[in-house]
Amino acid sequence: MKRFVFAPGLFFATVLAVSAAQKVEIPINYDEAKVPKYTLPDPLVANDGSPVRDAATWRAKRRPELLEVFASEMFGRTPAGKPPGMHAEVTSVERAALGGKAVRKEITLWFTAGKTGPKMHLLVYQPATGPGPFPAFLGYNFYGNQCVHADPGITLSTAWMRTNAENKIVNNRATEGTRGVSASAWDIEAVLARGYATVTAYYGDLCEDRAEGLTLAVGALFGTPAVEQRRADEWGAIGIWAWGLSRALDYLESDREIDAGRVAVHGHSRLGKTALWAGAQDERFALVISNNSGCGGAALSKRVYGENVERINTSFPFWFAKNFRAYNRREAELPFDQHELIALIAPRPVHVASAQEDKWADPLGEFLAAKHAGPVYALFGRKGLGVESQPPVNQPVIGDGVAYHLRTGKHAITPYDWAQYLEHADRVLKPRRR
Repeated sequence: MKRFVFAPGLFFATVLAVSAAQKVEIPINYDEAKVPKYTLPDPLVANDGSPVRDAATWRAKRRPELLEVFASEMFGRTPAGKPPGMHAEVTSVERAALGGKAVRKEITLWFTAGKTGPKMHLLVYQPATGPGPFPAFLGYNFYGNQCVHADPGITLSTAWMRTNAENKIVNNRATEGTRGVSASAWDIEAVLARGYATVTAYYGDLCEDRAEGLTLAVGALFGTPAVEQRRADEWGAIGIWAWGLSRALDYLESDREIDAGRVAVHGHSRLGKTALWAGAQDERFALVISNNSGCGGAALSKRVYGENVERINTSFPFWFAKNFRAYNRREAELPFDQHELIALIAPRPVHVASAQEDKWADPLGEFLAAKHAGPVYALFGRKGLGVESQPPVNQPVIGDGVAYHLRTGKHAITPYDWAQYLEHADRVLKPRRR
């Protein structure tokens, strides 16, 4: 069986992670020269040991195997399809928003036939002029829809949020001061100017980002038990959030002003992990973007660099399936790694982004995962990333199917990142798909 083998040594610094139950001393490695020896599984070798030599075998045999292992061992299982009775209501439309540059729409998407169950609030900005239907970027925000722009016409979220004084979240609720606090992370005017729509929703509408959230909203809809009462392969918050992105795409298929065949799903940090899992499962997404997603996202787990499996499972025991905890301090025993998560997106394009100072997210591990997804893209006649070594800072590589960039700075999504995503999207989304 073909494997990818890396070396040498091992050294760890130590940090403290706090779980709901206890303090746990968890080693964290920041020494690149002392990453442990590890072996990556070959995405082109099936469970029975047979090689995968063509796209047809990948689709019929290997892709379902990998989806199964990620579902059972990491993210948990996702309910199939949209729930019966799901329906949408357009609650506001402003066709001269942002000084006439945009059409702003707000939509409530209910997941049941009635209006007393779980729902998500979508915010859409689309160009006010130009040929439609428009391609779009779809992603979650962290502080309610009003955080993405200072536009006073955006409805203020009333959902539970993590209290954050810097971002004006007080007593677990958004305040008027949250308007536009994340505007630089969305760069909406730049997106509009290039002919794209922005579609967003607050991720906490689907599942509050705390342990209690699993039994509320969408979790309640599907009878998800409390964190420790779940079956070992039952979904966690990331699975719920990924499910919601597909439901948003369901709605966009009904909006004649948005081209649902040209939608890029994107996310930063934990929401980058979410975007990758959504894009791996739902082949309707035309482009998948991971921004600084790190452990559990684009970074290789077996490198044990920066945030590791034990740390993420201890700090956020509700994000992943309980089965994932079996690999705490046992990454070498993982039967998969994140290059195979990226490979599940093939042949659709994927863009992985890192930040030079974001060692917690392991920029080199993110690059290597993008690189080692390449053999699967080759099955479809694409060369993947097309480079052997991590590119220099601020020198993006947009390959045939896979793109990667490493920018200066810290853990964030910036206008520089958006410039790269727009460049990539111009290549793969501007040609009409329907």
